[in-house]
Amino acid sequence: MEIPLLQDIIVILGLSVVVILIFQRLKLPTILGFLITGVVAGPHGLSLVEASHEVEILSEIGVILLLFIIGLEFSLKSLAAIKKAVFLGGSFQVFVTIAVASLIAYLMNYSLTKAVFIGFLFSLSSTAIVLNLLQSRSEINSPHGKISLAILIFQDIIVVPMMLLAPILSGKTDDVAFTLFSLALKTLLVIGLVILAARYIFPRLLYEVAKTRSRELFILTIVVSCFAVAWLTSSIGLSLALGAFIAGLIISESEYSHQATSQVLPFREIFTSFFFVSIGMLLDVAFFFQHLLPILGFTVVVFLVKGLIATLAGAVLKYPPRVSILTGLALFQVGEFAFILSKVGIENGLIDPGTNQYFLSISILSMGITPLVFMASGSITNLFASTQLSRGLAKFNYWNDVEGNPDIETAMKDHIVIIGFGINGRNVAAVAKRANIPYVIIEMNAETVKIEKAKGEPILFGDAISPFILEHVDIWSARVAVIAISDPAASKKIVTAIRDICKTVYIILRTRYEIEVEGILRLGADEVISEEFETSIEIFTRVLNKYLVPEEEIENFVGEIRSDNYQMLRPKGTSAASLHIPNLRISSLSVQQSDNDVVGKTLEESAIRHTYGITVIAIQRDGDFLINITKETRVLKEDIIFIMGTPQAISEFNKQVRL
Repeated sequence: MEIPLLQDIIVILGLSVVVILIFQRLKLPTILGFLITGVVAGPHGLSLVEASHEVEILSEIGVILLLFIIGLEFSLKSLAAIKKAVFLGGSFQVFVTIAVASLIAYLMNYSLTKAVFIGFLFSLSSTAIVLNLLQSRSEINSPHGKISLAILIFQDIIVVPMMLLAPILSGKTDDVAFTLFSLALKTLLVIGLVILAARYIFPRLLYEVAKTRSRELFILTIVVSCFAVAWLTSSIGLSLALGAFIAGLIISESEYSHQATSQVLPFREIFTSFFFVSIGMLLDVAFFFQHLLPILGFTVVVFLVKGLIATLAGAVLKYPPRVSILTGLALFQVGEFAFILSKVGIENGLIDPGTNQYFLSISILSMGITPLVFMASGSITNLFASTQLSRGLAKFNYWNDVEGNPDIETAMKDHIVIIGFGINGRNVAAVAKRANIPYVIIEMNAETVKIEKAKGEPILFGDAISPFILEHVDIWSARVAVIAISDPAASKKIVTAIRDICKTVYIILRTRYEIEVEGILRLGADEVISEEFETSIEIFTRVLNKYLVPEEEIENFVGEIRSDNYQMLRPKGTSAASLHIPNLRISSLSVQQSDNDVVGKTLEESAIRHTYGITVIAIQRDGDFLINITKETRVLKEDIIFIMGTPQAISEFNKQVRL
């Protein structure tokens, strides 16, 4: 049986692969590649796609998933924290843009009602493009990212009253009071449902689903929740995208939001590509080139006017000039909801086909240059830094610099990532806590996460195979990753996932059988502890104890066996992840006594290297690290000294000196 849409999907995705491959070679943004794909494949290009309506439906799914993930990364608390930015910044940007655009349209001989509707169209920015770019640049939680998100949220809310006002502007309805009352009632109903679901329904539902440990059931529940809430809001007259954002907010209140995000991300990438392609398909290429100069002129006006108004919105919110300008550069384009609104305008006679093509051309061109503006935003901001505009914005500044903004989240660094919270994971966490070493735990058992989170443990529900989960725990800045799960296949996938992101983190992994060690080391692990091998060592250690073999000889014997056995299994090479010097160890010793030949003396006086065959490589003193060790460096009581040498030399030094 032939499926007509399947052919169009193959054409779109196949052409996208070719175009984006070329764009990647030219180091141009992929979003621009999708727009070009739509122009080429669309009805005004080569007419390669016939089912344009079905493609538009797929694109709407992409917008829904994008807004859903944004909601997941936010929460009701964080949204409440930016309510001022949403309502003050958003209303300033929208209403001032409407006023200016309406005035320009009115001066161009449009009637007042049509001019106001044109102002509606140009006041909206592209939620899909801006948030996609902010996410790809890891700027969604930056100050300008949060302002942009707040203003975009207000735009998504205000687009519904705009659609309801269209018939009123065209003179097709006189019942304005009932329309506004109905909208207010629907909004209050949605807010009530959100609060109820976030507090009582979804946390319990997701807990029961997560307890089953079924990935299929988990992702099915997440997707159904997203589309159900989106359908609910759409059925009462609000937008699908707003419903998807609300669904994300609801789930974000639970500890399962990170895992939900990692599961939905692959679907979002596919469907958002259809959105950008569908936007490109709307462009009439012939009309565009016939009216190229006025279109370029209007696009420049939109860039300057709308960018300036968004910049002033940041200033009104008391943000520094740099943040305000970055906000203006993010929100200058015309957005996807304006296309939906333009259809309503055509139906009600508020814009004619010619005006609509001008609008589409300017909008798509502004969308197309948005990624390029993002890439050059740093240079543009520096260019404006010394201008009168920047000095004027500085008068509104609450903070001296972006780094002083309390909205900025501080990433973890030099921490331990513990994957799995069984016996081994718990022990690592307990020791890390006692040693004041920062750590974070990733666990797939929903009951464990719920119990430990209540105890204050830094634990999140998620699958460490997912790059999103690993990035969320800042794996690239961690010092050590401990993989303490009992699933050999999953452990190997986790090692590979970590190494795809970070080459420097030191990976320690436990496995059951010694035969598995070599394969895991080749994947990129630094240390693999075999339970089978360590159990055998523990057995013969106790046997030798029964035969009254001296403890020192047993320790030396164990050290030699461990060194020889694990060294045989290590992969060849001298990369950071695989470098190993045979029979050499780095240890730390705490200086607790002063009655010996080391404490209080310089390294030259104590002759540690000559006498004991070890090297002092660093000293921790009063919370600071001394790394420039010379022969004049003194060892003091309460120091922690880091030494390098053979296991035997370190053991002998510790026994004789007794620090």
